[in-house]
Amino acid sequence: MPPVPKRVVTPDGRVLFTGKEIKDGQNVWQSIGGQEVGTIWGHGAYVAPDWNADWLHREAMWILNKYATEQYGKAYEGLDEERQAMLRARLKKEIRTNTYQEDTGDLILSPIRAEAVEAISKHYAGLFGSDPKLDKLRDQYAIPRNTIKDPKRMRALNAFFFWTTWACATNRPGENMTYTNNWPHEPLIGNVATGTMVIWSVVSFVLLLAGIGALAWYYAKQQHTELEETFPEKDPLLALSPTPSMRATLKYFWVVAALWVIQVGLGAVTAHYQVEGSGFYGIPLAEWLPYSVTRTWHTQLGIFWIATAWIAAGLFVAPAVSGREPKYQRFFVNLLFVCLLIIVVGSLAGQWIGVQQRLGLKTNFWFGHQGYEYTDLGRFWQLFLTVGLFLWLFLMARAIWPALREKKDDRHLLILFLIASTAIPVFYIPALLWGQHTHLAIAEYWRWWVVHLWVEGFFEVFATVVIAFLFTRMGLLRISTATTSVLFSTIVFLFGGIIGTFHHLYFSGTPIGVLAFGATFSALEVVPLVLIGFEAYENLTLSRARPWVQAYKWPIYYFIAVAFWNLVGAGLFGFFINPPIALYYMQGLNTTSVHGHTALFGV
Repeated sequence: MPPVPKRVVTPDGRVLFTGKEIKDGQNVWQSIGGQEVGTIWGHGAYVAPDWNADWLHREAMWILNKYATEQYGKAYEGLDEERQAMLRARLKKEIRTNTYQEDTGDLILSPIRAEAVEAISKHYAGLFGSDPKLDKLRDQYAIPRNTIKDPKRMRALNAFFFWTTWACATNRPGENMTYTNNWPHEPLIGNVATGTMVIWSVVSFVLLLAGIGALAWYYAKQQHTELEETFPEKDPLLALSPTPSMRATLKYFWVVAALWVIQVGLGAVTAHYQVEGSGFYGIPLAEWLPYSVTRTWHTQLGIFWIATAWIAAGLFVAPAVSGREPKYQRFFVNLLFVCLLIIVVGSLAGQWIGVQQRLGLKTNFWFGHQGYEYTDLGRFWQLFLTVGLFLWLFLMARAIWPALREKKDDRHLLILFLIASTAIPVFYIPALLWGQHTHLAIAEYWRWWVVHLWVEGFFEVFATVVIAFLFTRMGLLRISTATTSVLFSTIVFLFGGIIGTFHHLYFSGTPIGVLAFGATFSALEVVPLVLIGFEAYENLTLSRARPWVQAYKWPIYYFIAVAFWNLVGAGLFGFFINPPIALYYMQGLNTTSVHGHTALFGV
């Protein structure tokens, strides 16, 4: 993990940046939208550049031109290949040599590199300020004028950009690769893909083929051993009478629909910013809703409506499971609904105010914009959401508990249902495990626990349990078959999924072991998604089991669509970018957003 120096100094003791400025700069970056404005270490939005790749190339070219002018009296581009090669070798030694002093905490920069840092800092001050010469570049990046108004904040942001770029360009102690495994690709300083990336990429290909082969064998074996299903002649759910709390969930689904429509609209506006960075068809929209805000809301609303849909589904199904309505259940369902509305509106408003630079850095962390993609809402709103999720779990448990006490055949499936419900609030807790000044590499680690495991992992497990339970209640699946299927799917999902989360951390200041485990287990993540293809076919078959099942054809078609996008979005498009050698060149490109969108279709 790259160390945060106490000071960045020149050999004569002149201080360029302090450790406090670097940490404050991280908060400034978060306050303007963070990963919603360009990327850092490859994570974030794709209209503005990766700030590390941009800074590194500008710094390298500045130093090369300085060398060329001093030694040959002309710009670097005007030199012949031999002289350019000589200057690049000199540059590589200058940039990649680790000059961090562990005993003092100082990072020492040579005079020429200090000049380069100051020159690049002026460029960024003009870019995030109001330099008219950079208007065209600002429009291309979808960054409004005066995004940062305070010179002190701008200096801190430059300190943060420098430090994260230094980690990309500086060799780890005793090794010939940078803290970010030589990412981004920058041949001028020898930042190229390593042999380790190639080796573990090949290993991931082999494991993927082996895993799919083993799963196909298992599925074929199960098909030969399963007994023939017998389906009821009439709809077993006709006798179901909705309770008051079940009826109270209807408004949740109306909100889900509204959030979905708003999210799609914001997606269209966000996409348009790639063409017209300062407005919307001539309307200066960026003055009120800049790209960083529309993209934040677009991604955040996706999480909100998906979570709300599953929460409402759980609240509807739970009383149906036991056939009993707990006391005050309707009141608590309505209370939770109000809490969710407050969280949605409050967090979105706080993000807008934060991006407008109207909050102090500490206040922004708590109520504004945290700047971490998909977990952008302020810490207060995260705590509020966590409490709401545990309230939801309480409502689920009290509704299911009477059925659990009755030792019927479906008791094991109900236990799985309760465990899957418990995982949703519990595995949102990692969103609370970083603080205002937590090291970026650590914050990234916990953020991906939320994005990858909470959104893509445990909601999928919860969906599998809910679908299996509904099919057993409809008499379309035997309880033993459903329980076995859910257990098997969950084990296979999480076996690859938990450790496979590391594939997001290849270039985030992590050791080689993270790259190896991430490549290996992210390949295994694709294996259970092949199983989903089989389940989709089975669901289609069930839709034709009896004439009365046609009344449920659209929910069943929905399950099939979810399975399709899980396989294509999370599986095919995910593995397309997951091998280290692939992600090295694709990190921060639109291939990632293709995977992100289509994978969420499967949630």
